[in-house]
Amino acid sequence: MNYRFLPDGPVPKVRLAVGQTVLIDPSARTGGSCLEVLDGIARVYCPCEETEGMTLAFLQSGDQLRTDRLCSEGICVEALTTLCFRSDTEASELNGFDAVNEWTLQLLRIRHLGNAEQRLQALFALLVNRLGRRCGDWCQLPFRLTHERIGELIGSTRVTSTRLISRLRSADLLMVPSGESTLSLAPEFIEESPLSA
Repeated sequence: MNYRFLPDGPVPKVRLAVGQTVLIDPSARTGGSCLEVLDGIARVYCPCEETEGMTLAFLQSGDQLRTDRLCSEGICVEALTTLCFRSDTEASELNGFDAVNEWTLQLLRIRHLGNAEQRLQALFALLVNRLGRRCGDWCQLPFRLTHERIGELIGSTRVTSTRLISRLRSADLLMVPSGESTLSLAPEFIEESPLSA
C-alpha cells in the first residue's frame, strides 16, 4: 500500500488530493485526541496485511476519528474526494455517537445479507443516503469506487462486482458519466434497498 505518515504532532490542516492516503500511528497519539474532517470524503481502512485494506468507515465534514482507539498497526485515511482535516482536535462526546463505529456496524449488516445483489444494493443505498445527494432524476455519489473495493465491501470478488455493476448499467439503474468522478444511481434502486433505514 502506498501512503505517507501523518506528523506526530497536532496539525491544524492537512490537505489530501483524491487517492492520497495517510497512515496514522497510534503510538504517537495521546488519549482523547482525534482527527476531524473539515471538507471532503474519506475512507478509513486497516493497513494490516491480514485484512488487505479492510474498509472500516467513510467520513465526511464534521465527522471525527478517535486516534486513541486504533489497532496497533494504525489506521489509514484515504481521500475519495479532495480532503481537508485537522489532527489537533479533542474528541467531542456527541451523545455517545461515534461515526467510525456506526459505519462499521452498517457495513457489517450489509455483509450479512443473503446474496451479492442484495449486498450491492444495500451498499449503494447506504453510500447515497449518507454521502450522496439527489440530482434531478438521479442520486449521485461524489466519488467512485473500484470494482475490487466494491467486492471487498460486499464480500465478493472483483469479477462478481463487475458482473453485478454491468447488470445495473444495462438496466439503466447505474450511470458512470464519462470524464467525471461521480457515480449516478436510479432513486428507485436506492429506495428499494433491503436495509432501508
